[in-house]
Amino acid sequence: MSNAQLNNVSVNTQASVYFDGKCISHGVTLADGTKKSVGVVLPSTLTFNTGAPEIMECVAGSCEYKLAGSSEWKKSSPGERFSIPGQSSFEIRVTEAYHYICHFG
Repeated sequence: MSNAQLNNVSVNTQASVYFDGKCISHGVTLADGTKKSVGVVLPSTLTFNTGAPEIMECVAGSCEYKLAGSSEWKKSSPGERFSIPGQSSFEIRVTEAYHYICHFG
């Protein structure tokens, strides 16, 4: 289930800008202390590394992704999620702006 709005959060007002502006996100902290980020990936093909496990939730747009060690590209559309293990990486291909919530686990 996609979240169009996150309520009762603290927002880091300074954006994290990656890959020369192709990915921009803001960190948010929920009332219970849970940390997430919300952002957008602009059209590009990028590789992200993970520290902790992550779940990427598509809010708008779409992407294709490929997890480390896989040769298969999979699509993620609004309302869909995909999981990435900690200490790993994933490639993402975006042809239209991909709006996401990243859930850290």
